[in-house]
Amino acid sequence: MRFLTIEYAGGERVGVLDGADVALLAATDLVSVIEGGAAAMDAVRNELPRAERIPLAGARLCAPLRRFRRDILCTGWNYWDHFEESKGKRDGQDVDRPEHPTFFTKGPDVVIGPYDEIAYDPAISAKWDYEAELALVIGKTGRSIPVEQALDHVWGYTLANDISQRDLQRAHGGQWLKGKSIDQTMPLGPWIVTADEFGDPQDVHLQCLLNGEVMQDASTKQMAYDVATLINELSFGMTLRPGDLLLTGTPAGIGNAREPQVFLGEGDEVITQADKIGVLRNTLARRELA
Repeated sequence: MRFLTIEYAGGERVGVLDGADVALLAATDLVSVIEGGAAAMDAVRNELPRAERIPLAGARLCAPLRRFRRDILCTGWNYWDHFEESKGKRDGQDVDRPEHPTFFTKGPDVVIGPYDEIAYDPAISAKWDYEAELALVIGKTGRSIPVEQALDHVWGYTLANDISQRDLQRAHGGQWLKGKSIDQTMPLGPWIVTADEFGDPQDVHLQCLLNGEVMQDASTKQMAYDVATLINELSFGMTLRPGDLLLTGTPAGIGNAREPQVFLGEGDEVITQADKIGVLRNTLARRELA
């Protein structure tokens, strides 16, 4: 199934994509469905035949997840071609190729809907960059999860664009949190595809287009550490819970690594797409954030 959140009748409703329609559920928060486990999914299946349906066309889609109990979990340098392309361009923060996945977090107020405007303020940064990523949602609590059980803990998959401010990312002692956490800058969606429908997460074609030009074009087969390994390493001694969101890294082609460099500006359109999920389409719009 494909779960989404839409603006409807002055509020937000959780829905399931049904062809060209959205079947509206009683739930107003997708996290409650995820936390409910198998029983909640059975209740959704029982509800679907009698659910009100509205056309997907014209509906305003919100970010599918709107409530987070912790920061958004992220993976850096998870495509070796991306790691290599940035050598010498990290402003003195170059490191050797890591022997384990690199993790960081983003503040939850970054999240916007799949077609919302990305807040852009040149007073915040002069180096706005794009990063198309496959993201996953944890569906079952676990700590020190074995690799062979890791995918059983995934509830579903979605898309994100980890819009980053490269100068801020370098300016705080090598810590990435600040340069990854500017409000209203990370598109998410357009929906979450449940793991049973999604299939193999290591066979996804991922792209990012800037004003119609393909900037990133890769397969998740190119990941340095596959999804199961990421979950295994991240959960080592650390509890993951239903509703936790994990971004799995971006491939080569980022603006900061190009010659000449390419950074985002007001009015630019960023499209993030994947064959098993769908499309995010977002334009940078001026906001006062500083």
